[in-house]
Amino acid sequence: MSSLGLQGTLLNFKFSSFPNLITLDLSSDALFGTIPASLGNLSDLTTLYLFRNQFSGSIPPEIGNLKSLDDLEINTNNLSGTIPASLGNLSDLTILYLWENHLPCSIPLEIGNLKSLVDLELTSNILTGSIPPHIGNLTNLKFLNLPCNTFSGNFPQILCCGGSLEQFVIAFNNFTGPIPKGLKNCSSIVRVRLDRNQLAYNISEAFGVNPKLNYMDLSHNNLYGELSHLSNNGFNGSIPSQIGDLISLGILLDLSHNALTGDIPSEIGSLRNLENLNLSHNMLSSHIPFSFEEMKSLLSIDVSYNQLEGSIPTNKAFQNLLFDAFKNNKDLCGNVSGLQACDSSGTSKSNAMDKYKVEDQEEIQKDLFCVWKCDGNVLYEDIIEATKYFSPEYCIGRGGYGSVYKAELLTGQVVAVKKLYPLEDGVESGSKAFLDEISVLSEVRHRNIVRLYGFCSHARHSFIISEYLEVAVKLDWVIRVNIIKGLANAFSYLHHDCSPPIVHRDISSSNILLDLEYEARVSDFGTARLLKPDSSNWTELVGTYGYVAPGILAYTMRVTEKCDMYSFGVLMLEVLIGIHPGELISSLTSSSSPTGQNVFLKDILDGCLSPPTLHASHELFTIAKLAFSCLDANPESRPTMKHVSQELSKAKALDLELFRTMTLGQLMHR
Repeated sequence: MSSLGLQGTLLNFKFSSFPNLITLDLSSDALFGTIPASLGNLSDLTTLYLFRNQFSGSIPPEIGNLKSLDDLEINTNNLSGTIPASLGNLSDLTILYLWENHLPCSIPLEIGNLKSLVDLELTSNILTGSIPPHIGNLTNLKFLNLPCNTFSGNFPQILCCGGSLEQFVIAFNNFTGPIPKGLKNCSSIVRVRLDRNQLAYNISEAFGVNPKLNYMDLSHNNLYGELSHLSNNGFNGSIPSQIGDLISLGILLDLSHNALTGDIPSEIGSLRNLENLNLSHNMLSSHIPFSFEEMKSLLSIDVSYNQLEGSIPTNKAFQNLLFDAFKNNKDLCGNVSGLQACDSSGTSKSNAMDKYKVEDQEEIQKDLFCVWKCDGNVLYEDIIEATKYFSPEYCIGRGGYGSVYKAELLTGQVVAVKKLYPLEDGVESGSKAFLDEISVLSEVRHRNIVRLYGFCSHARHSFIISEYLEVAVKLDWVIRVNIIKGLANAFSYLHHDCSPPIVHRDISSSNILLDLEYEARVSDFGTARLLKPDSSNWTELVGTYGYVAPGILAYTMRVTEKCDMYSFGVLMLEVLIGIHPGELISSLTSSSSPTGQNVFLKDILDGCLSPPTLHASHELFTIAKLAFSCLDANPESRPTMKHVSQELSKAKALDLELFRTMTLGQLMHR
């Protein structure tokens, strides 16, 4: 019964009618309320999926009675309370997913009894305290993921004693003390993330025989010593030659922003699967080893801000780089724009490379990348490498004007990249008019608008780069009201406070993001237009089906703020009812039989949520009234965004009985 749109609670469901049930899958529905204790009577159950719902309250201890349970997944809900100790009775359990809830407790000691456990996922809760020492006894454990919590203390030193551990992630916590000794000779480990903690340890003693390791992030800790992996620590001394033993290292080796000295060991050339290497911002000297010529998988390298000299390798990874990857060194030379050519002895024909001029750098980039108010690290090559040439695995959304990709740059910055399809209106992506428009948009600053970093105009790819947000998904009435208010403020800013005014032209739910604080942000300005007083502002039809105004405006498409007002009215109704309001709008505007006008306002509200409080009902009434005014067939009768924003900020008290008896027809004509 997964993904069937089931709504309601399970409190009155007769689970006793299914005593022989083996698998229960109620995932990805719209169920809410508490998880019933009666589930504990399904003694033959082996699989229980309740994930991606809106369950709240505590995990019932009776689940510990399901002795045959093999797979328990109740992640992505609103669960709070404790993790019941009775889960330790599930001796056959191999998968335990509790991630993305609001669990504010510690991990019970009894979790150490789950000897069959293979996958433990507790990411993104509010879990506290220390980790039970017996977790090291889970010899079958392959995946241990505990990031984004508030754990503290030392992590147990016993780990990987069964030789099965492949993924160990404890990032974004408050762990202190040493790195677990069990990792040193964990030959099965593939991925390690210990970043954003307070670990203090001599890194040279942390790792040893790890032949399968292909990703490791130890950044933002208090690590020290001579062996180093990853950036922003206090590593010193030389890079040990043993680093060449990590032959499976594939994605990234980042030793930047440390205090490393000496030569770059030629053994790094043995990392034939490595794709990205960052040695920048150290004090490394001498030459770049010619063994790097054999690194055929290498896509990018950054050795800037060191004391290196001599010629750079001639393989593709080096020759395709920009000067930024080599700048601020002693005397590097080679066939790269901005570097001096080498003489017959392999040294620079000039020792003036440290006098690199800003205007030269701008000349190199001016036809490639246009960025405004950016940190200078967003470059075409970074985007291509971060998305693996726009591989589908990095795609996080698609629209009518392009596909959006998540890109983590070598600097650690994460951005959203919209790769554009050919643009409408005959405006080329590299034209002065288009670049002028993007330049104006890049200056927009509002808390409810995703920041635009810049635009890349390239023969093969054109794309817009903007701020990336981790998205929150759990919405109650208070949050939904605040979403509407925040968006109204944002669009009011674009329409009334920017000069010239900016019309978004594609307001839809898919272009609204929520950050982890539930703050709404407007995104996707790929079709936005400036309302210039000296222009007719005519354009072809753009926008998302179901949000574009009907009638003559939609076909002739003279761009005015009123285009956005209709779309915003649709969006406001969508937030109220939980789905696109297309059918509702049709029933209200039908010339033959507008039956929808007799429907009560309270009956169209999203049934997945509890009924609104008295205060929320006041604001929902105002939102609904404004939404219908935005849908007026006559564009000139629609309100301005400033009016909508002001009305939302002063929602008046409403008699609760009036709210319960108000029909949509009455609301439309108030």
